[in-house]
Amino acid sequence: MASHRRPKQPSRARVTVLTTIATAAVALTSQSAQADPKPSKADVKEKVDHLYHEAEAATEKASGAEEAENKLAKQVDALQDKVARGQDELNEMRESLGSMASAQYRTGGVDPAVQLFLSSDPDSYLEKASTLDQVSAKQAESLQQIQAKQRTLAQQRQEAQSKVTDLAETRKELTKKKKEVQTKLAAAQKLLNTLTAQERDELAKADAERASRGNDRIDLGNEKPTSGRAAAALEAAKTQIGKPYVSGAEGPNAYDCSGLTQWAYGQAGVSLTRTTYTQVNDGTKIGRGELAPGDLVFFSSLSHVALYVGNGQVLHAPKPGTVVRYEAMEWAGSFQFGVRI
Repeated sequence: MASHRRPKQPSRARVTVLTTIATAAVALTSQSAQADPKPSKADVKEKVDHLYHEAEAATEKASGAEEAENKLAKQVDALQDKVARGQDELNEMRESLGSMASAQYRTGGVDPAVQLFLSSDPDSYLEKASTLDQVSAKQAESLQQIQAKQRTLAQQRQEAQSKVTDLAETRKELTKKKKEVQTKLAAAQKLLNTLTAQERDELAKADAERASRGNDRIDLGNEKPTSGRAAAALEAAKTQIGKPYVSGAEGPNAYDCSGLTQWAYGQAGVSLTRTTYTQVNDGTKIGRGELAPGDLVFFSSLSHVALYVGNGQVLHAPKPGTVVRYEAMEWAGSFQFGVRI
């Protein structure tokens, strides 16, 4: 006979638990949706500008590491060449002493001191041989020269090895800084990609309009450079207007901020160091009220540099996605000080 029992109804406690779980799931889903809203255009711009600033600071440090790497590499090459030449000189000195021993043998025997030198390790022999009474004055002088050359070579080899170690550490630091730059730029691009194409175009257009309102119509006033080299550097920089900003670039097809200032002054016959952090020491520091065309202007914790052009305007390579251009100082960053070259 078929059973007619009704299905067991869930207990009130079980219903309460299920209801609570369902409510919590809905709440979590709602919170998750609210926790990650699409950022506004203004938020994206602020975050991207911050990332570009951080990337620029990392770029300057990378450029400094690259400059140090080049300097160390030249020092290592010079030291290694010096060691090689010294070894050749030492070999010649030993050969000369050997020739002296051969001559003695042909004329009646080898001096005991020279014989000792030729039959044992020269390094352990030299201290003993130099004190032997049998050594002639000429032989003693030759032995002392060899001993001095060996000490010099040992010191040069040690110095070269130390520089090689420094070079390896500097290259490691350079790689780290370059990776940091790329990470910051990638994060900025990822943020920009959250905007629509129209929104990105609007940001770019607003940035260009704010920058100079037309580089060919900008009012630079009538201020004059304080030196011929400043005037020449500024004129050189003006020829680069419109060329793109590229992290680590130093011309002539693209620039970062300190790459532009270094290149411009290079055209004026003045050698500036490579980074903002070192260019601050390439001249005399001055205040904002003392600025004249051609002076360097530093911004944003010294991570950015520009050329002052007059009337509160600068000429610089601003940031990724822009070109060398004029811009009002208030938009270039937080003013630190000027430097007159």
